[in-house]
Amino acid sequence: NNPPYNAGAFRFELTFSPNHPLEPPRATLRTPIYHPSVDPEGRVCQPLTSHARWEHTTRAIQVLQDLLLQLDSPDPQRVLRPDLARELQERPEEFQRRAEEHTRLHAEPRPEP
Repeated sequence: NNPPYNAGAFRFELTFSPNHPLEPPRATLRTPIYHPSVDPEGRVCQPLTSHARWEHTTRAIQVLQDLLLQLDSPDPQRVLRPDLARELQERPEEFQRRAEEHTRLHAEPRPEP
């Protein structure tokens, strides 16, 4: 919902293990995104779904809400791409410009409300 990502739609996948809910799902972005918490393969740094923090009572909607919040507001503590985190902190205007361009090139059109 926030710039620079609100100009497009992003597909992601939640993969549930056969041992769910005892094991966390895995979130993967299928649309490339210029974001410090998402690596080039689409893996997301999401502590909520780490084995150390996972609770079997966590619902899928909570995982999705956490993911959307993280994508809208990058957290410097959730970093898989230190180069982008550094750029975001040191040159936020450049980060914003690159993320907007990347979104324009790779994201899908947003559906109409």
